[in-house]
Amino acid sequence: MSHNILLIAEKPSVALRIAIALSNGSPKRLGSGKVGYYYVERPEANIYVVAAVGHLFTISQNGGSHDYPVLDVKWEPSYKVNQSSYFTKGYLDVIRDVGRKCDIFINACDYDLEGTVIGTNIIKDVTGGAPVRASSASRRMKFSTTTTPDLLNAYSDVGEIDIDNFYAGEARHIIDWLWGINLSRALTSALRKYEKGKALSIGRVQGPTLSVLAEREAEIEHFKPEPYWKLYANVNSTRFVNERGEIFDKKEAESALNESEQNKEAVLIKSVGREETKRYPYPAFDLTSLQLEASRILKMDPSVTLSVAQSLYERSYISYPRTASQKLPPTLGLQRIIEEIGKNGIYKKYSEAIIARKAFRPIQGKKTDEAHPAIFPTGIEPKSLSKDESALYDLVTRRFLACFGEPADMVKFVVKADIGKERYSASGTTILKRGWMDVYHFVKGEEKNGSIEAFVEGERRRIDGSVELDEQETKPKRRFTKASLIAELERINLGTKATRASIIDTLFKRNYLEGNPINVTKFGMTVYKALSKNCSMIMSIDTTRQLEEDMDLISKGKKSEAEVIKEGKEILLKAIETFDNNKERIAKEMGASFIDANAIGKCPKCGKELVIRKSKIGKQFVACSGYPNCTNTYPLPQDAKILPTENVCDGCNTPMIRIIRKGKPPFDMDLDPACTKHTIIFPNAKKKKEKEVSKDSKKETGKKETVKRARTKKRIVGD
Repeated sequence: MSHNILLIAEKPSVALRIAIALSNGSPKRLGSGKVGYYYVERPEANIYVVAAVGHLFTISQNGGSHDYPVLDVKWEPSYKVNQSSYFTKGYLDVIRDVGRKCDIFINACDYDLEGTVIGTNIIKDVTGGAPVRASSASRRMKFSTTTTPDLLNAYSDVGEIDIDNFYAGEARHIIDWLWGINLSRALTSALRKYEKGKALSIGRVQGPTLSVLAEREAEIEHFKPEPYWKLYANVNSTRFVNERGEIFDKKEAESALNESEQNKEAVLIKSVGREETKRYPYPAFDLTSLQLEASRILKMDPSVTLSVAQSLYERSYISYPRTASQKLPPTLGLQRIIEEIGKNGIYKKYSEAIIARKAFRPIQGKKTDEAHPAIFPTGIEPKSLSKDESALYDLVTRRFLACFGEPADMVKFVVKADIGKERYSASGTTILKRGWMDVYHFVKGEEKNGSIEAFVEGERRRIDGSVELDEQETKPKRRFTKASLIAELERINLGTKATRASIIDTLFKRNYLEGNPINVTKFGMTVYKALSKNCSMIMSIDTTRQLEEDMDLISKGKKSEAEVIKEGKEILLKAIETFDNNKERIAKEMGASFIDANAIGKCPKCGKELVIRKSKIGKQFVACSGYPNCTNTYPLPQDAKILPTENVCDGCNTPMIRIIRKGKPPFDMDLDPACTKHTIIFPNAKKKKEKEVSKDSKKETGKKETVKRARTKKRIVGD
């Protein structure tokens, strides 16, 4: 009897590739409208390949209470919970309809925790029960590329469903949801007295991530620079540095300077050291190193890097990007991949060099991932790539080829010299053979101080010009960039390789962070200080890290899902209890800081601070912090970032604010729609333009104002 198989892919594009692979290039598309599926007839089974669009199910609370704590949750179709996910209904309806005729169910979603949760939840839904380990009805496909050979191999080697990964992923979803909803509601309720329309958020990983940034910000703010001096002497156009290094005593620095100046005609070359070394290639990319390099070389945001890499993976051009591995096992068929890459003229000479040397054993990194190898190109020549896709593919491919390249041959020189009683040294590097650096030309491998080869031990030289006494100051640690923060979160085991970029993006959306390098906003620092002082568990790195480790143990079968969820709830309830005991103090500290962080100037009626607020329906406006004694309010443009300018309109005496909209030039304006002398300033123009606008040209209804361009190409204020 032939079986009917429901095979579930995570995305429509991957569903098509699986169907093409299993049907030998001729899948039959069924269904009507935008949401379809594929039918493949094979000797052993009739296969129905269906597609999800990410998560078709999400966590939802039981009951309709908007209070906290909430501890009772369930999985529910995403379209029933979030209006923005309503488009998923069509995909779920198709899967349910097709699933009724099937007796075997294969999860072919991405082989990671998220893919396991997505596919297993669908199987649970269509079968009406929980999947059972080793059940012949529920199975798992595992692949690292979407090429036809890999997909066919994955289908042939389909294994039992990875139920422990599902339990680990489910535990993560439940705990993260519980922490997020409860702590966010608690935080919002604390600030309700000061800001009724603003919903605040904090989460299990958001809090500790904000702590990492805020602590760095505090270090920078409280850092006190110390002056120090360094001595340099140029000899034969080569820069020597005094071996005292950083001298923090000015008198000592001046004494060394005098000694050097008095003997600048008699520089004794004490020794010339020469060492031949090799510089070996970097290993292939894991996700974090790819995000770091894409940020450094391509100036690409880590979230964009992941999105572009995912697109390249789905189109079969690179392997699965959400990996922690830096290893390339020989089972990947590395020689074949190198040969295929060589058919692309850009990489031909590098491929031919590797083949000629038969150097098919790559440099391997230390990091491993049980699910996937390092990121590598599949060998399929890409077509119709966007600019970002082309740049990232090139980066991945060059890094892959470099793994097989010859080491770079380098010569390092160290020259030591005496100038009177002062000792100096100079070092430099000469590249004899670039090796792997030719293909991975992004690496910093420039020669420096190459002229030091001309020195001979025991000879006498003179200083070119005068000795340089350079005064500098100690500097604080650098602020994190998005990419370096991801690396730091990985180092301290916060979040996962797939979620770190999105967690950082969420903190930006909540207005806790800004800029890159990252600055913590006044508002973000307000949240950090109030919670770290009064409920430190919410911001604790150690608490979150322990839960991360416990969830990893679930996937290894060493701890039960129920045990970890119970532990997560207990820690959460302790945090809520501490929060509630300190709620008034938190509210007071946050309220005062909130006003300061959101203040844009003084109220012209009572002199208190005007602050940005949001209405119940999410519209932003300006209100006096003196409410209810002062009910003064002003409208604001929507979908815009509002910044104070510290200037005041000389017509209505309201603060001038800066309006920043995506894709449009910023401008400054006053607050009062009824002002008879309204001023608009475009600060970024080469020449500042000001336009006085009569009240007849402005809406007096308090509705959104926009800036229009008149036929004369002058900007004016209009409806």
